[in-house]
Amino acid sequence: MTLDEILDNFALLDDWDDRYRYIIELGRTLTPLPEADHVEANKVQGCASQVWLTTQVRPDGADGPVLSFVGDSDAHIVRGLIAILFSLYSDKPAKEILAIEPATIFETLGLKEHLTPQRSNGLKSMVARIRRDAEAALAARG
Repeated sequence: MTLDEILDNFALLDDWDDRYRYIIELGRTLTPLPEADHVEANKVQGCASQVWLTTQVRPDGADGPVLSFVGDSDAHIVRGLIAILFSLYSDKPAKEILAIEPATIFETLGLKEHLTPQRSNGLKSMVARIRRDAEAALAARG
């Protein structure tokens, strides 16, 4: 699902219970992370829930390396947040990933006011991990 579709669907939902249900539904659309990838090396540090993230890099994109992500969490709402992050970052060039300012999107969705401090910190940790992977992909390019 694209970010624009998520934003449009979110705008149709007035009630935050409905929005939470929608976020959980988004989490169900994630590509399953293979059980073999549920390892410590793929764990995102700084999340209250367990979160795993793998990054695939296609180094030869027209605009430099292109990153795609697969992730999972043991918490339904966090899986939905991962899906939102992937709509924002996955299958994009590393340079574009580094230029994205996610705070604006989170404010538009109202997540800033409706997530617990632990979930907000976890979201920041996931974004930091994605950005580090993008920086590493650019550095590996030379």
